[in-house]
Amino acid sequence: MIRIEKSGSVWTIIHSRYDEARNAMDPDSADALTKAFLEFEADKTADVAVLWGEGGAFCAGWDLKFASTLTDRERFQKNLVEELAFPTGANAAPRGALGPTRLELSKPVIAAVEGPAVAGGMELALWCDIRVMAETAYFGVYCRRWGIPLLDGGTVRLPRLVGQGRAMEITLTGRKVPAGEALQIGMCEKVVAPGGARAAAEEMAREIARFPQEAVRADRRSICETYGLPVREGLRREWTNGVEAIFKEGAAGAGRFAKGRGRHGDFSSI
Repeated sequence: MIRIEKSGSVWTIIHSRYDEARNAMDPDSADALTKAFLEFEADKTADVAVLWGEGGAFCAGWDLKFASTLTDRERFQKNLVEELAFPTGANAAPRGALGPTRLELSKPVIAAVEGPAVAGGMELALWCDIRVMAETAYFGVYCRRWGIPLLDGGTVRLPRLVGQGRAMEITLTGRKVPAGEALQIGMCEKVVAPGGARAAAEEMAREIARFPQEAVRADRRSICETYGLPVREGLRREWTNGVEAIFKEGAAGAGRFAKGRGRHGDFSSI
């Protein structure tokens, strides 16, 4: 169902439920995926994660066979409202219906998207920091057809990537968003040949992982935390996040440059 393949400090977290439901997410899968990401967050040897759906589908969304059993309000209250309600403090949030979509990690996650990433699967991809899509992959709020709303951050994260008007159009129509369009509007960051999403995402992860990580995480945290803030408050948070990294890594890195490493924008010898 969920397994982890490790290559140094890069972890590939694999959801493998294709034959049963095109990697749709049921409660057991969601629990296991959340556990995997919490393990990644806690492991000091892990720096970057790749999330990949095995078998040619990233994730077809919430398992509607399970959703169809929630017609009883008491069962719905017990299985969703109570179990997935927000406690105090965002970092203590339990899993979303699609798994880790309410977690706030300190490390980057890259989605490797093949085939459909629709409904909640789209929300899961939007939770990741970066999306690498195969040319044949696609997004879409396909749950629009069945009266299932977005519950895993789609209405929050999609407007931040593509703007409110376009997010409204994509969400309310439920239409298919192919990889090429997703790249054009900022819904993904890279498009590769079919079958190549995992390899490309892992290559990007290795590139990120080889840098000093205190600064990587400080800059990532600042981008996440300052979106939508007034400029003055954003600058204050950026300074707070970044200044500690200077003492932990930056001064030593500047010393390596002073001794001749990495001149003229050379990233190969740092």
